Amino acid sequence: MRRMFVVGLMALLLLAGCVPPPSAPASPAPTATTPVATAETSQAQETPAGLTKITLAMGYIPSVQFAPLYVAQERGYFRDAGLDVTFRYGMETDLLKLVGTNELQFTIGSGEEVVLGRSQGLPVRYVMRWYRKFPSVLFAKASSGIKSPADLIGKKVGVPGLYGANYVGWEAIVYASGLDASKVSLESIGYTQATAVEQGQVDAAMDYVVNGPVQLRLAGEQVTVIPVSDYVDLPSNGIITNDKTIQEHPELVQALVTATLHGLSDTLADPNAAFDISLKVVPEAAGAQATVSRAIFDESLKLWQADPAQMGRSDPAAWATAAKFMKQMGLIQTDVNPDDLYTNQFIK
Repeated sequence: MRRMFVVGLMALLLLAGCVPPPSAPASPAPTATTPVATAETSQAQETPAGLTKITLAMGYIPSVQFAPLYVAQERGYFRDAGLDVTFRYGMETDLLKLVGTNELQFTIGSGEEVVLGRSQGLPVRYVMRWYRKFPSVLFAKASSGIKSPADLIGKKVGVPGLYGANYVGWEAIVYASGLDASKVSLESIGYTQATAVEQGQVDAAMDYVVNGPVQLRLAGEQVTVIPVSDYVDLPSNGIITNDKTIQEHPELVQALVTATLHGLSDTLADPNAAFDISLKVVPEAAGAQATVSRAIFDESLKLWQADPAQMGRSDPAAWATAAKFMKQMGLIQTDVNPDDLYTNQFIK
């Protein structure tokens, strides 16, 4: 019965947009990608109301994990900043390429994607830090006895594939802990991490903290979680744009960052209200799925919490660490200048 419940939870989480679908790593050279969710142009244009119309893209489908953006929209913070914002959803790597070629101006994406993109010649830049902790974790059933990376020797570890944030997270744990990865069996299992761990197909798996661990806990399992952020501080989700937009339309970047930070601040101050606003945008997350959706939302809140004085601000050391680690582990082939990856100029 428990195994059937875990499979059911997987379906619910897919509906909530928390389990990212399989995707290939970014291609060696920047290429244009067919727009994913809408044919609407991303270039800024004046609306009849005097607002500047922009598109803000984000990964996969509408989800309670985007609550601060929904709050900013619902409460008029984008409008007050002079923006008419359209949300668009798609694959993170595809969206990043579109931003890099200026077919889109803004997307929500993760720091390691910026490092990968910049190493491949995409002029993308991170302009607002949203997540304060890298969301990828190693998790296992508490009964496994796995409490640290050293306990993985001779064990099977599942990853969706040799790409994406979870694989980068695995490499980060190996890099920072000194684990001999040759003594661990790393297996590509697709997006079945919770089921694979629960059924013993692997001893542990890499997943976002809001996914696999939440599923197992709701299924009645005791879970051990080893966050990547406990071993190395990597930049995670935030607002990404391109050099052209920063140079030619800095006022748009400033407006978007300011309004998003306002929405994030409200979400942290009143999570219940933010969750209710999210359900208006994602009605399928309510009803029978409300328990799962709220568990996802509450776990996400922990990733967003920050000292108000530092909210939105990138840590230069984290970007330097990410660039060095990804080059050393062979995740990128060319050196990148950490100063080209981000800017704090729009964090007021």
